[in-house]
Amino acid sequence: MGSEEAWHGTQSSRETAAQVQATIHVLIFPFPVQGHITPMLKLAELLSISGMRVTFLSTHDNHRRLLSSACVRARLARRPGLHLRSIPDGLSEDNPRDGSRLLEMIEGLDAATLPLFREILASSGGDGPEGAPPVTCVVADGLILFAVDVAEELGIPIINFRTSSACSFLAYQRIPELCETGIIPFQDGCDLDKLVACVPGMENFLRRRDLPSFCRSNSVDDPYMRFLKGMIRNSTRYRGLVLNTSEFVEFAALTQIRRLVPSTYPIGPLDGLLQTVESLTSAVEGEAGGVPPSKYSTSLWQEDRTCIAWLDASPPSSVVYVSFGSLALLKGEQLLELWHGLVNSGYHFLWVVRPGLVVDGGADGGVPEEVAAGTEERGLLVGWAPQQEVLAHPAVGCFLTHSGWNSTLEGMWAGVPMVCLPYFADQPVNSRFVGEVWRNGADIKDRCDRATVEKAVREVMAGERGPEMRAAAANLSEMVRECVGEGGTSYKNLERLIRDIRAMSLNRNQKVGLHT
Repeated sequence: MGSEEAWHGTQSSRETAAQVQATIHVLIFPFPVQGHITPMLKLAELLSISGMRVTFLSTHDNHRRLLSSACVRARLARRPGLHLRSIPDGLSEDNPRDGSRLLEMIEGLDAATLPLFREILASSGGDGPEGAPPVTCVVADGLILFAVDVAEELGIPIINFRTSSACSFLAYQRIPELCETGIIPFQDGCDLDKLVACVPGMENFLRRRDLPSFCRSNSVDDPYMRFLKGMIRNSTRYRGLVLNTSEFVEFAALTQIRRLVPSTYPIGPLDGLLQTVESLTSAVEGEAGGVPPSKYSTSLWQEDRTCIAWLDASPPSSVVYVSFGSLALLKGEQLLELWHGLVNSGYHFLWVVRPGLVVDGGADGGVPEEVAAGTEERGLLVGWAPQQEVLAHPAVGCFLTHSGWNSTLEGMWAGVPMVCLPYFADQPVNSRFVGEVWRNGADIKDRCDRATVEKAVREVMAGERGPEMRAAAANLSEMVRECVGEGGTSYKNLERLIRDIRAMSLNRNQKVGLHT
């Protein structure tokens, strides 16, 4: 399928798209946290641009926060085929919904959302209005375990979207074997630097400390491990697997994954792919241009844009950007060690300290007074930042990150070398790849002390390995941009995904007696 056919380049294809929109209805259901909503909403936009009717199903809390953004509202106005619908998540309004509450979030979805999800799929239309076509295909977050059960029960094809990296997906798949062989749970005093031999392609560099954080559980039967085993069992039940990554970045891991799930679609980075498709459709339809990259935010937090002016006043490559994402938590002692390390490095820094980041920082999770006061001379603290714009700014020379996959991809896209201090889940795997495989940064997991932070920042900014890291970061940026360009591997994989969703949906309609 050429780009004109895929994105409405001719009159006949426009007519085909209109017919498709009348009969094909995709429901996209993310796990209700920022790092999962962001890429899945980008996919929803891409499918909508292709002519499909798309319902994006989020929880009431996230739905409200999304629509509070003028940027999101403006983009939705451009997508008449994309509809937002919300359901309860089963949690109280004052629940912080942070990284310490994942089990509560999972249990809340099981209790409050599962029956409503079944009702939506079984009804005539997934986005509410009368006359909406029935849902013909579901793209569900792999963390929502019940989604595949309900879809199978109702005979609706379902595709798995895993918002983590391909390398961490592969590592997760080996958890049952690690439990069976007694490697998990780790014994007290075990050597965390011992290599793990059972993850294909990673035998020579993946250590115990680099496995997903849940592997450090004290029991193979604790709630997190039971949940992970269920997620892993589900992996082969879907009609396909979508990953927000590129063939270039994770070719070896993708090769292994396709042996397990042949219909795997690496279509990342989705931010860049959406910009490509938006640009192509704007050009074909005679518009002056698409939405500028700065307007692609899907943030659930209010972004503090004063940091851009602060960066404007800084010399090139002089600032360390620090952010630990939307779920990670820090103890006050850790925050102080980080702050001392940043100050001692001698560089200026822009630090995102979102509300609730510091677990013992008072009722609002704020920072200690000495940190706020001491930062005035050398840095800037903000509650939330427009991260992609910040990383693209010439003043930023280093990204100190929790190694969430979205942040890792955004750092790659911008060509900014990283210092990685992972918090949980897949982040330890990502940080190991940054430090040992892609070599576009330094991995300092398990070492949140001021001396280590200072040394790592200095090394990335101006140390002996600094030029090597910057060169690797620049090369990765060039290659991921090529992947999402017209004709690139991610672009072609998206076209294949669109074709397959159409085929699944049309086959579903024929089985239930709906004529196209």
